[in-house]
Amino acid sequence: MTDATLLRHQRWMALALDLATQAGEAGEVPVGAVVVDAQDRILAQAANRRETDGDPTAHAEVLALRAAGQSLGHWHLAGCTLYVTLEPCPMCAGAIILSRIGLLVYGAEDAKAGAVRSVLNLPDSAASNHRLAVLGGILGVPCGQQLQTWFAQRRKEC
Repeated sequence: MTDATLLRHQRWMALALDLATQAGEAGEVPVGAVVVDAQDRILAQAANRRETDGDPTAHAEVLALRAAGQSLGHWHLAGCTLYVTLEPCPMCAGAIILSRIGLLVYGAEDAKAGAVRSVLNLPDSAASNHRLAVLGGILGVPCGQQLQTWFAQRRKEC
């Protein structure tokens, strides 16, 4: 990967981290997601809203994919890149695969529910009808620290 490509990925992940911060401040698990098109223009951005919306599917990735599809006028997101601060869960990994996104870039691994590389590998499974390109670990340390700090604070409050 070139330095310019790494910097581009880091720039978009930093925006996803900002969205995650906003989610955490709103009482949501701090996860943010951004979708950009092939010309590196932002199509959608979202943060977790499960608590706010009372919706178990309101994960940042799903919300960002929905908004990107609406922005483009179709569900097929080939050529787009999804940036998300945490490795997607099984639900989100399935939605990402079904969207035909061109590239998934995530920050921190999820050792409990990661469905892209850590616990499961849905993109490379026989059940996947799309070969998803994946790049993990972009700003992984700050993404992971943000989640650890948020959960530690929540445990103190209980």
